Amino acid sequence: MGRYYSGDIEGKFRFGVQDSHDALFFGGQEFVPATVDYYFTKDDLPKIEEGISKCVKKLGTRKDELEGFFAEHLSYSTEEIMDAIGVSRNRVDTLLEWYARHGLGVQIRDKVKEAGECRFSADV
Repeated sequence: MGRYYSGDIEGKFRFGVQDSHDALFFGGQEFVPATVDYYFTKDDLPKIEEGISKCVKKLGTRKDELEGFFAEHLSYSTEEIMDAIGVSRNRVDTLLEWYARHGLGVQIRDKVKEAGECRFSADV
């Protein structure tokens, strides 16, 4: 069982590395019932782009390595990632958090650019 988000964008938070409040990193507004609701507009694009840039900076050259790894693996273990990109367990956890956050930010940005706004709900 996982935690999902749905609305203008849809996806699943990465298990064990990404919490339901991760979209706050990119600005927007949060409404907290049993789910967390997010709303972004074109006015939020600078903050969204800033967040994506921070993610890219934190990931560094590992971003491309992780993209390659996940293109070839539907499921994975921490050890497989450690072996594939040559980093420690703690570093894998940190990288996965930033990688998942980056993916969410890109989804938000792309929807705002396409539709002028982005709304979605995330399981808490």
